[in-house]
Amino acid sequence: MNATVVLILVLALGTYAFRLVGPVLRGRVEIPARVEELASAGAVVLLVALLATGALAEGGGFAGWARPAGVLVGVALAWRRAPFVVVVVGAAGTTALLRLAGFS
Repeated sequence: MNATVVLILVLALGTYAFRLVGPVLRGRVEIPARVEELASAGAVVLLVALLATGALAEGGGFAGWARPAGVLVGVALAWRRAPFVVVVVGAAGTTALLRLAGFS
């Protein structure tokens, strides 16, 4: 068996084990409310950090002004609870128009 296949299987089993542990231990382990709040806040912080690095960086440098502007338009549309398709098309359209206008 190829080493890559073995690694993929090990990662798949590990992922399944993590997903299984939550429901199995939910009734047995009592998690304090403060820990749940911190975990929720941590997840939001990680998502914002991922959004920021994806929007602002490309190849170790600044991605240009078009991509962050498109992300801001997408965030604004999502904040106003626009349908997902409208959010994606609005963000992509903004980025494309700005790149077409010369803002890289």
